[in-house]
Amino acid sequence: MVRTLILMRHGKSAYPPGVADHERPLAPRGRREAGLAGAWLRANQPPIDTVRCSTAVRTRETLAATGLTAPVEYEASIYDASPRALIELIQLTDDDVDTLLLIGHAPGMPWTAWELAANRDCEPAVELSRKFPTSALAILEFDRPWAAADPGTGELVGFHVPR
Repeated sequence: MVRTLILMRHGKSAYPPGVADHERPLAPRGRREAGLAGAWLRANQPPIDTVRCSTAVRTRETLAATGLTAPVEYEASIYDASPRALIELIQLTDDDVDTLLLIGHAPGMPWTAWELAANRDCEPAVELSRKFPTSALAILEFDRPWAAADPGTGELVGFHVPR
């Protein structure tokens, strides 16, 4: 069975004065592009079974703007997480989940995609290595249980920047 992991960076955020980083909201462009990402996901990817989302305001607003309706787990540990911590979180996913969406931040999302990919010379990896902008989506597939989703065991099958 193929398992699909989608790593999404939050939408473009605003920078209101006096607002702590964790509490920053999305900018209008971020809402629009997150909506485009949601439409692209619905049209091009398998149905999402579970979402794990950072507790930061901008990631929660990104998820809301996508219009996705899968069950959500908000995880404080995603905020400022290392690739190792994110991979460990992915490995805790139940085996009945075929498609997992993880919404977080840079540099965690791009570094985790890079770390998990076995095929770093493919076109999606080349694009990802250039830039992983806000609202971008990295799509990886695994031919193993989530618990065995180790570095270098996934196939990076897509990279999409909704604009």
